Amino acid sequence: MDRVYEIPEEPTVDPISSLEEDVIRGANPRFTFPFGILFSTFLYCGEAASALYTVRIYRKKSETYWMTYTLSFFMSSSIMVQLTLIFVHRDLATDKPLSLFMHLILLGPVIRCLEAMIKYLTLWKKEGQEEPYVSLTRKKMLINGEEVLIEWEVGHSIRTLAMHRNAYKRMSQIQAFLGSVPQLTYQLYVTLISAEVPLGRAVLMVFSLISVTYGATLCNMLAIQIKYDEYKIRLGPLEVLCITIWRTLEITSRLVILVLFSATLKLKAVPFLLLNFLIILFEPWVKFWRSGAQMPNNIEKNFSRVGTLVVLISITVLYAGINFSCWSALQLKLADRDLVDKGQNWGHMGLHYSIRLVENVIMVLVFKFFGVKVLLDYCPSLIALQLIIAYLISIGFMLLFFQYLHPLRSLFTHNVVDYLHCVCCHRHPRGRIENSEPSCDAEARQSIV
Repeated sequence: MDRVYEIPEEPTVDPISSLEEDVIRGANPRFTFPFGILFSTFLYCGEAASALYTVRIYRKKSETYWMTYTLSFFMSSSIMVQLTLIFVHRDLATDKPLSLFMHLILLGPVIRCLEAMIKYLTLWKKEGQEEPYVSLTRKKMLINGEEVLIEWEVGHSIRTLAMHRNAYKRMSQIQAFLGSVPQLTYQLYVTLISAEVPLGRAVLMVFSLISVTYGATLCNMLAIQIKYDEYKIRLGPLEVLCITIWRTLEITSRLVILVLFSATLKLKAVPFLLLNFLIILFEPWVKFWRSGAQMPNNIEKNFSRVGTLVVLISITVLYAGINFSCWSALQLKLADRDLVDKGQNWGHMGLHYSIRLVENVIMVLVFKFFGVKVLLDYCPSLIALQLIIAYLISIGFMLLFFQYLHPLRSLFTHNVVDYLHCVCCHRHPRGRIENSEPSCDAEARQSIV
């Protein structure tokens, strides 16, 4: 139910008797305009229209391969988007022929957006009236450094609007990493080898870049909400700006490096990229098989084992797609009931960025020594240096966010500085570590952001 309510900084305290802790009665929830739904729908329609226009241009020029790949990337992501919305809204168990038809012609996000707008206008007209059907929602919240439990009454209409918001957040993830990332990478590759940028392709690349950046920013927000599901979380403009800069630099530098590497080696680059993706794809399953755990059966009540397996495979493919271009901010754990590791795993984050940095440096060096001059009056060495610097700057913004701007950084047992300090401590000789006081672990345990 996040991002639906606006809670005052100092809510009116109304203690309610409880066995363990006091509960604060929160203010009446106020619904907000669904800007995210409109923006996601705009990105979907814009990318679809520009992709179809680009396919038409390729067809006129008899560029069969370019047309086929462009259409394939668009169709695969669009189908996954329709299935995501149907799954979240559970339409297969209801009688909604119009919605199913719109999904069939790949216009599901449009009809869902209209439904959300109608629901919002209905709430706006009935503002101030009490709903007959309400439910209670409890969330923890940090107020002046203290943890309090706040309770709200949530109406059925507001909960329905929140379901639309959550559906579009997940839709944006699917569109960004299973559609926009391969589409943007391929169009950049075509632009590089053809040495021209027609208007249709340029518009498609712009929409894809915005979609990827928006999806990556949402990825961070959803990861925080999943890890700290018991807390009411707020992200201010400064935090969102930091995440956006971090993700934009990370994704653009990574994709450009992949394109330059692919343009240099051409078909020889395919085994390397495919092996990279397959390692990410099968890593969660290998850990799941090694743990000896059983397949989770709490994903959906009406799902059979085959349905559960299909959902898990889809989640794994999305997880691999995210980690191929940027950090997913979550570690998939199929043996866990929640399917994710909710711990603040600094080691996983450090390992990911270390491996990606080494990969990027290797691919940039391959381009520098074996590549051709891609831009007039622009040397390959300068391009390689700028790309590596951009990726390092993105890592800097990531560290800045977790050290100073994370909304729940006071809950961290260790922060970024503690982790880096411990890594440096472990590199010293054992004798120096034993003689140092206090020990690194003792300092880390006492350090709170």
